[in-house]
Amino acid sequence: MILKKVLSSICLLYFVSNNAQTCCSGGIPLSNNLGLPISEKGTLQIGFNYDYNNLNTLNNGTETLDDNSRLRITHSILLNTSYAITDNLSAECLFTWVNQRRKITQFGNENLDQTSGVGDAVLLLKYNFAELIGRNTDFTVGLGTKIPLGSSTETNSQGITLNADLQPGSNAWDLIYWASVSKSFDFRPSFNLSSRIVYRSTGTNDTYFNDSTYKFGNELQLFFNVSDQLLIAKSLIDTSISFKYRNAQLDKINGFDLDNTGGDWISLIPTISVNLSPNLAFLTRAEIPIYNNVDGTQLTPTYRITSGILFTLRPKPKLLTTN
Repeated sequence: MILKKVLSSICLLYFVSNNAQTCCSGGIPLSNNLGLPISEKGTLQIGFNYDYNNLNTLNNGTETLDDNSRLRITHSILLNTSYAITDNLSAECLFTWVNQRRKITQFGNENLDQTSGVGDAVLLLKYNFAELIGRNTDFTVGLGTKIPLGSSTETNSQGITLNADLQPGSNAWDLIYWASVSKSFDFRPSFNLSSRIVYRSTGTNDTYFNDSTYKFGNELQLFFNVSDQLLIAKSLIDTSISFKYRNAQLDKINGFDLDNTGGDWISLIPTISVNLSPNLAFLTRAEIPIYNNVDGTQLTPTYRITSGILFTLRPKPKLLTTN
């Protein structure tokens, strides 16, 4: 049995390394889209977003290679809901549908692999400690889990099971640790500085290719954000710009490190949100890479765009009564 697993690991490592520069930046953007603001007790928020991730940049370490024969595109539909259980405690859920495509063009031939379906989900509980670390500050911590709802056994047109990075789901439970801090200022209350950290401790798929195991690398994301609110043509416009640092550890297959996975990424994220009404906002943001340092050779993001709407249903104000 041990010999069988070792041989299986060698075969799988060879298959993954030689048939596709594995990319750990092309999957469903789970951690990216967590963090709806905590509002007053009874507030329900529903966000519906479309996320387009284009990966057409081939990197070896920090070097960008002159090779555009590989293209990876991920289309994601994201449904994000949050309910304020109290003024400081909220529960947030993220549900996903994903279409992933990988096209390789070599010597005049084109090979296309793609999958579509329901992806994994996230459940996150957050608690806000208002002014715990100073005036006009909010400190929020969260704990959650990624729920493996998506399929991890999709096949290509020849009936061959696709690699883990192309599957809609992971068949593994992850733990998610979330924290944020923000500060506003008396001289301009709409101006805000904030930072958040998201750490994902990944679980293991014990039935990868039926008798093997696969574990995506643990992931750390840091965000530093500056935001402000402007009044333009009688519309409130929320603007922000963020710097994002992401580190992903090497994936593991049958306990062995998998080459061409993991790395460090830094990107710039400008965001604009237009308040269409007191309860409805339209949001769009772009993610622009400014630094990549990957393990081995990998496709890395060329650009990413997310757009959608956020609907907020607040509780009815309590009526004051007089005796």
